[in-house]
Amino acid sequence: MEKIYLDYNASTPLAPEVVDVMKPLLNDYYGNPSALHWSGKPVKGLLHKAREQVAELIGCSPREIIFTSGGSEANNLGLKGFYFKYRNKGKHIITSKIEHPAIINPCKFLEQVGARVTYVGVDRYGRVSPEEIEKAITRETILISIMHSNNEVGTLQPINEIGEIADRYGIAFHTDASQSLGKVPVNVNDLKVDMLTIAGHKLYAPKGIGALYIRDGIQLEPLIHGAGHEFGLRAGTENTLLAVGLGEACEIAHKQVGNQKIKNLTDYFWRQLKDELGEQVILNGHPVERLPNTLNVSFVRKIGQELLVAIPDLAASTGSACHAGSIELSPVLKEMDVPEEVGMGAIRFSLGRNTTKEEIDHVVKWLIEIM
Repeated sequence: MEKIYLDYNASTPLAPEVVDVMKPLLNDYYGNPSALHWSGKPVKGLLHKAREQVAELIGCSPREIIFTSGGSEANNLGLKGFYFKYRNKGKHIITSKIEHPAIINPCKFLEQVGARVTYVGVDRYGRVSPEEIEKAITRETILISIMHSNNEVGTLQPINEIGEIADRYGIAFHTDASQSLGKVPVNVNDLKVDMLTIAGHKLYAPKGIGALYIRDGIQLEPLIHGAGHEFGLRAGTENTLLAVGLGEACEIAHKQVGNQKIKNLTDYFWRQLKDELGEQVILNGHPVERLPNTLNVSFVRKIGQELLVAIPDLAASTGSACHAGSIELSPVLKEMDVPEEVGMGAIRFSLGRNTTKEEIDHVVKWLIEIM
């Protein structure tokens, strides 16, 4: 058996179709998309098509899509750009304690320049309570940011319920949907979100490209000042090569949302582990409201990092770190109140389009042998 990759939540390989559409741009289509001559116009057309493909995936207008260098920049633009534009109306932001560092750290930065941030906790499944969000709202609240799904345990958040609350109070609502796109349906109008983050390398597009959806009417202060690229919100000549790749990836994802094959394999994987290991293995995250490709399990009284080291041909992620003999649980597992003897054995297996049943069977065999 060759090496097995079960770390699709960390990064995905490029889809073959994405590679194909990008190839012509390596030699041709070298003009600046802002140029009005024969070399620039075709490139501008490709950029517009890519924007349409991204918009189609989430149900918005192409003009509401801003290309960025990835999910982190999109999150920073959404949070910082909104705060600096609207801080005269209020300085309070609400987010959760289990957000990705690309949300937590911008919030920490904003606290240094005058913002007040409330970090709402989660239940044992890693789920945010809409009621707790509503309780945290004050007259100063201008922005709520809650991830669509958790990258570590896969738990889906009640975004539409939170969106209704935000809408009722007239508060802007942002969600980081980097892990969700292509796996579950995501529509900005159904969710009632005003901003949404996309990361290319999570859905079979290149690294170094992402996008931020900004609902028409929402204004942001740019992070990068210069010429008027990306509707004046991100200066710098657009990376058409990567944008075209992201556009194609979004078109493919739109056709494959709710890929039943991947969900079936994930469920099969969990059943096999449970049948073979019984009480020695515990599921982390919500049993139902979870990404269809994500399986975060704890091998009780084992150390996840040591298990993965013992299986060098397996690529997966651990939920704990071992430093000088001590175990440190991930912030997500800590907030879920997962006991240390359980959390220290956590491993996140994330499946993808290329995962096969044979690979899952082989991983189960490896794990049983190690246990």
